[in-house]
Amino acid sequence: MEKVISISNLTKDYGRGRGIFDFSFDVKRGEVFGFVGTNGSGKTTTIRNMMGFIKPQKGKIIINGKDSWKNAYEIKKSVGYIPGQIDFPDVGTGTNFLKIQADFLGIKDLTFMNELIDMFKLDTEASLKRMSKGMKQKTAIVAAFMSEPDILIMDEPSTGLDPMMRDKLIELILEQKKKGKTIFMSSHIFKELEDTCDRVAFIHNGKMIDMVDRAQHNENMDKQYKIGFSEKEEYQQFLKNNYEIVNKNDNYKHLVIKVNDKDMNKLFKCLKPYNIRYINYQPYTLEWYYTTIIETQEVQKNV
Repeated sequence: MEKVISISNLTKDYGRGRGIFDFSFDVKRGEVFGFVGTNGSGKTTTIRNMMGFIKPQKGKIIINGKDSWKNAYEIKKSVGYIPGQIDFPDVGTGTNFLKIQADFLGIKDLTFMNELIDMFKLDTEASLKRMSKGMKQKTAIVAAFMSEPDILIMDEPSTGLDPMMRDKLIELILEQKKKGKTIFMSSHIFKELEDTCDRVAFIHNGKMIDMVDRAQHNENMDKQYKIGFSEKEEYQQFLKNNYEIVNKNDNYKHLVIKVNDKDMNKLFKCLKPYNIRYINYQPYTLEWYYTTIIETQEVQKNV
């Protein structure tokens, strides 16, 4: 599939370990690509580089064949963008702002814009300065989607939305995906990413640590179990068994193993002699996967 967004060796170093370091990945046409990480991990810095607001110290970003820094104006006109921090110009009401945006984007038919306003129950006659965080977010969503751009770049797009409006946003993203739109979005809400994304990149402390796709995610469902042991000796003895260990913590005497459904009886038979504190089914979620990676990295640091 065609690469619509290509990021190569992207680096922006703010000093003292802050920034983003050597990011490289591609986003394909029609793909919904998720970007997740803790606060300060580099999500917003990456997106600001993509939109041409800041210049990378190393590497480059190509969006639809255009360099994100050299062709920033053209990209801004062709890409739907939701910033992480919304700061509207002093133009009065939401209606005024959206009309200015429509003029900038060359939109003559406002039918879809009005559909979005109805979908998100947005009072566009309200003063931009007096809008709540949620109302500002909904205004930014309408502004980003109303031209039905082929590419959307969104930094935490559901921030400030209530659960019902968040569901509306997911519905909108999936509708645009069906139309073949390419969507890049950062989020701290893992379910939001699971419901929409084809692939998700995990970042931590400014570095890309892993990437998973939906096929891999679904393939691993229903196969992971966390087992806690009462005795250290029994825990160590169980480790000698030929099970695939996903994660383990020697201090807490627990581990996560991957087991096929057909082997469950064999597992319970194996565990029978042991004094087990608990055995819990671990759904394969993006949040669990991300937390496991970070936890593993921190343990390795301290070894």
